[in-house]
Amino acid sequence: MSYGQPGLRVRRKLFVWMSPSEVGALCVRVDPDEKELLLESNPNAYFTTPHYASYLAVLVRFEHITDEELAERIEDAWLLCAPRRVVGEFLEKVGGTEHCANQPLVPAPVLGLV
Repeated sequence: MSYGQPGLRVRRKLFVWMSPSEVGALCVRVDPDEKELLLESNPNAYFTTPHYASYLAVLVRFEHITDEELAERIEDAWLLCAPRRVVGEFLEKVGGTEHCANQPLVPAPVLGLV
């Protein structure tokens, strides 16, 4: 939980959470180099607010993003926050650095998406 909203953590690091201020928006941690690219690539899906401008995160509107892209964003956020050893084991298990968007890390009910 983050400010009374559902969220996902790895080793106490929040990597995905429902925005307490932007109703229906999901906050997802992103690489600093990726943030601007995402915001420019699909402004209907990815956005920020003055509150989140300094965060290494973007806000996501569910209705403008595919399930596969959402799974990729969640996986990337987890990879940013998880311990290196765990990330290494995961990447070895899935065969490298390819995304596993067709195998989401988090079931939709956990995020309240169904």
